Amino acid sequence: MIVERSLNERFLSNTYLVADGYGGPGFFVDAGGPAAPLIEAAKRLHVEPTHVLLTHHHFDHVCELGALRKRWGKLEVMIHPLERDSLLELGEVLGKGLELGTVDAGETLAFGTLEVRPLRTPGHTAGMLSFLVAEAGASMRSSRPGLAPGPGGFQGGEAVVFTGDTLFKGSVGGVKAPGHTTYTDLRDSIMGTLMELPQQTIVYPGHTDSTTVGREWEHNAFIRVWRGLDPEGSDPCTALGEPASLILLGEDYDGGKKAWVRWPDGSDDIVPGSRVELLPDA
Repeated sequence: MIVERSLNERFLSNTYLVADGYGGPGFFVDAGGPAAPLIEAAKRLHVEPTHVLLTHHHFDHVCELGALRKRWGKLEVMIHPLERDSLLELGEVLGKGLELGTVDAGETLAFGTLEVRPLRTPGHTAGMLSFLVAEAGASMRSSRPGLAPGPGGFQGGEAVVFTGDTLFKGSVGGVKAPGHTTYTDLRDSIMGTLMELPQQTIVYPGHTDSTTVGREWEHNAFIRVWRGLDPEGSDPCTALGEPASLILLGEDYDGGKKAWVRWPDGSDDIVPGSRVELLPDA
């Protein structure tokens, strides 16, 4: 499997070009990073991309879609049905004459020897998808004892998963962006879906650098608390201008912070750390 990445220096968002090998069929995951490096990569690898698979509709993940479609006019663009209308509202950035297809969990897409299994991972947005990619016929089960066959019916083996804005290296997505759902959805998407994949699965997030399921299982601060390995915090704070308790202030992909907060009614949210202030007596 070949994975080439282009990083947007402004948004730190990625576009990925994926193929089963030199000269094979290919596809893109998201369209947030500059198109030019991947146009050159496709030429070098003799790869002819046919699809763009979008994890969600946010601008920083689709802003280069028009440039990709200008180079490959017949690219089929696919997104979850719940994201479709929000994406179409972006208009000209998508390029002219876009016929937008949809894809959902339970489907399997084939690109040469590769199979792509969309996984529902809501939280950051309602229709967020992660894309699990593996060689057809992979048969090794999860490396964590006691787990059944993985998400999407995946049996294990060498694989990669593109997680959009659900899971990052050392961090997790927020649940206050346009189209978001809930903290519970995000936690369940990570713990009940992504963390059930084999530990060696490579994670390619929507922003910055890759990681593995095993690394995040052991070292991601949010996951460690969810696993009960580290305690929750309780410092009083304000979050988004409202009183709250700070459960965890963790690292984020951009060098800043991501905060898990609890509101007075007992509900939780993941918000930007820059929008949280500890109270003076905390």
